Amino acid sequence: MSKVANILVGFLAGAATGVATGILVAPHKGTKTRKIIKGKVVDTAKSVTDSISEQIDNLEEKIKNIQKRAEEGAETVVNAAKKAEEAVKSSAKTSK
Repeated sequence: MSKVANILVGFLAGAATGVATGILVAPHKGTKTRKIIKGKVVDTAKSVTDSISEQIDNLEEKIKNIQKRAEEGAETVVNAAKKAEEAVKSSAKTSK
């Protein structure tokens, strides 16, 4: 599993454990406990969504950097091939 997936699984497991513990030791009535749980679920969902969005943004940036480096590498290869072609043509002319 990737590092991000491990963090996400750990986060979700911790959140679920916290909710379960909260229900078991809740000093409130059921309606109030449900409101608290709903609030925590909404907060957790927002946090997970924000984290995933951040990871997607980071991944997109890394992909753009890789793409840019690949394009630069391809340009270098094309330039080297052109120079080699010119050298071969020049060598052919001088050997005639």
